[in-house]
Amino acid sequence: MPIINELQLAKELIRFPSVTKTDAGVIKFLEKKLKKLGFKTKILEFKDKNSYPVKNLYARLGTTSPNFCYAGHLDVVPPGNLNDWTVNPFKPAVKKGYLIGRGANDMKSSIAAFVAAVSNFSEVNKKFGGSISLLITGDEEGIAINGTKKVVEYLRKRKEKIDFCLVGEPTNPNKLGEMIKIGRRGSMNGKLSIIGIQGHVAYPNRANNPSTSLVQILKELKEIKFDKGTKDFQPTNLEITKINIDNSADNVIPGLASASFNIRFNNKHTSYKLKNKINKIIKQICNKNKSKYKIEYSVSGEAFLTKPNRTTFMIQNIIKKITKIKPHLSTTGGTSDARFIRKIAPCLEFGLVGKTMHKVGECVSLSDLKKLTLIYTKILDNYFK
Repeated sequence: MPIINELQLAKELIRFPSVTKTDAGVIKFLEKKLKKLGFKTKILEFKDKNSYPVKNLYARLGTTSPNFCYAGHLDVVPPGNLNDWTVNPFKPAVKKGYLIGRGANDMKSSIAAFVAAVSNFSEVNKKFGGSISLLITGDEEGIAINGTKKVVEYLRKRKEKIDFCLVGEPTNPNKLGEMIKIGRRGSMNGKLSIIGIQGHVAYPNRANNPSTSLVQILKELKEIKFDKGTKDFQPTNLEITKINIDNSADNVIPGLASASFNIRFNNKHTSYKLKNKINKIIKQICNKNKSKYKIEYSVSGEAFLTKPNRTTFMIQNIIKKITKIKPHLSTTGGTSDARFIRKIAPCLEFGLVGKTMHKVGECVSLSDLKKLTLIYTKILDNYFK
């Protein structure tokens, strides 16, 4: 069985320009690497008429329980202006102790660290009681319709059990070892359109200005005190993200006004209950102003919390021993594919320092990459003791 070097594999993965929607051959490349390590693999491509096709990979080493799964994504965000980079983002380079390239931080290096950890673990433990699996998607940075969500559905139908999942997202704000994510807030977008009656500004009695209702609704939504937060979560928060009145004339009352908002909510709420609360406000104000309205919601995930257990504390202790920092158990930040995986397995997230993710000059410390590989190896050692 070959020994995998995390830095070498990270470089190889970064060389594939796998910007979301484009696989660029990276899934097949990783599959070949895993097969050499003894994994049984399956590339799962999902598509439908309303979305782009996505290649995903599920690989498993072993056939018995428990099944420890590592989850991650090989798609990356666009590099931006290439002239702003000190290197070609898809021709990774090492400078002053850092590996630079798109995906170095989020999150190809983390995948490389885990694969290297498996090769290290397998070299010493030829036979171990259980299985190691990888769930890798090509659509985490995009709409995530044909990615991890569908892989989870596929595994559920096949009754493939995952006993614990580690998601390798870059969870640390500034230093490796600071933070483990044990849950995430829910996220819901709303798109509100108010339909009024267009008319001359000098004759408001002959029109119905939709901005009147829109402004009142947005003011009331912003003033909602949803909660004060919980022991594990920040307070629920609503942010208005767009306001639009497409009107090119100053002497015309518009016929349409729209706005978008996002709510990040904790586990005191569900998207269903939040929709009901918001709908009541919209309906009441529009009825008062005799306006018509249309509201559309999209939910990218409900709030969830993985209650800390023996595995959580084992991982926390390993991180502390290697980094000399006791990681905080947190639910801060945006969403991740853990929102899908948590439906079939307890999961937590731990990876690299996220300071440069999505930025020009994205990079990872070689020291951190080495430590992360050691952390992942020790986790496997302890999990299968």
